[in-house]
Amino acid sequence: MTAENPNRAVEAVLPEDLELTPTAQPVEVPPPDVSAAEAAEDRGALAFLRVFRHRNYRLFFSGQLVSLMGTWITNVTQGYLVYSLTHSPLMLGVVSFASQVPVFFFSAFGGMISDRFDRRRLLLWTQSLSCVESAALAVLTLTHLIQVWMVVCMALFQGFVNAFDVPIRQAMTVEMVGRDDLRHAISLNSMMFNLARVVGPPVAGILIALVGIGICFSLDAASYLAVIASLILMRFPPLKPRKHADPLRAIRQGFVYAWRTREIRLSLFLIVFCSAFGASYLTLLPAFARDMLHQGSEGLGFLYGGVGAGALMGAYALARVPDRHLLTAPVVAALGFGLSLIAFSQSHIYWLSLLLLMPCSFCLMLLGGSTNSIIQLASRDDMRGRVVSLYAMAFMGMMPWGSLAQGFIAEHAGTGVAVTLGGCVCILVAIFAWMDRRSAGWTLKAVK
Repeated sequence: MTAENPNRAVEAVLPEDLELTPTAQPVEVPPPDVSAAEAAEDRGALAFLRVFRHRNYRLFFSGQLVSLMGTWITNVTQGYLVYSLTHSPLMLGVVSFASQVPVFFFSAFGGMISDRFDRRRLLLWTQSLSCVESAALAVLTLTHLIQVWMVVCMALFQGFVNAFDVPIRQAMTVEMVGRDDLRHAISLNSMMFNLARVVGPPVAGILIALVGIGICFSLDAASYLAVIASLILMRFPPLKPRKHADPLRAIRQGFVYAWRTREIRLSLFLIVFCSAFGASYLTLLPAFARDMLHQGSEGLGFLYGGVGAGALMGAYALARVPDRHLLTAPVVAALGFGLSLIAFSQSHIYWLSLLLLMPCSFCLMLLGGSTNSIIQLASRDDMRGRVVSLYAMAFMGMMPWGSLAQGFIAEHAGTGVAVTLGGCVCILVAIFAWMDRRSAGWTLKAVK
């Protein structure tokens, strides 16, 4: 995709008095390391692999894959630690709330900063701070000083870092691969994330049993060195001088731009409710494993692995969705997600629950990935960081509120009831989005 081909992205028409950031500079990306004949090949089941022709993306992928495996080890270990200390589903919700709520409040600032400064340097800072947080958890656990309130504080700190890291990292994707390969890169990023989710949690379950919780946190801290090294080795064209509005005004402009672009607005609306009321089922998996399925750390690790396997398939499905069906994909995925959650919530058999987790994560991945693709393809280059920050706010930022509510419901009415209610909300929102889409007569050419 190029800037001269307006049919490939939505060009929102805004009033002239909105005073948006001055005209965006075209995205510059280092030339790919392939011939023109190879670059022309954009069809087939493995077409998404063409993004590896970009050196910066190859570095990014290798570093992130190692780091994400460590992150998933920590996610499983942290949930297991909290539930072992408290035996409370509510505390699982509290820790998840603390780790994600800063994204809701601060990701807009992260998006604004992403549109102003060198994203590679910003990511070096955020990844280094994440490394420090994991190392602190390791030290506190290995010295037997760890308490639940400390885990909550560390989770809150990591959430604050993520509020800046997520929009910066997402917005940097187009700098690494350009518009032509953006959709493939988003799909491959999702596959990478979920490949780590498949491998990391089962490994975490085994490591918890073999070497203990502290070593798991230590491995996560070490894994950040891979992504830091990859960022240092990347090379981008010099950043051109930019003029910007006042920071708060720039954030407001991002909200106005997203609201006035119908495809972005409805996509964010759909992801807000599905994230808040559906995606929080992940927070309750330790309670499911122990109370409903009678499993220990190994069983919990394989449940998370099942989630990753389904999401990995969803990420591949995203790469295969034709452009003409991209606007429909989030609606269908939200409906399937709600139905799958209800089925999973009624199972008390371990192997059946493991299988049912796959369509749950498949649909959630397809929902999140297709929404991310829509908003990035529908956004102007100078607005991408701010619009992506709204996606982070909707997807990750709403999850803690849902986790807190789901934890409260699970504490008083049962874990299965909480997940069932979340599935019902997802179904209702999908029906509303479908009716709105039909009444508006959306043209699928908008995202071609």
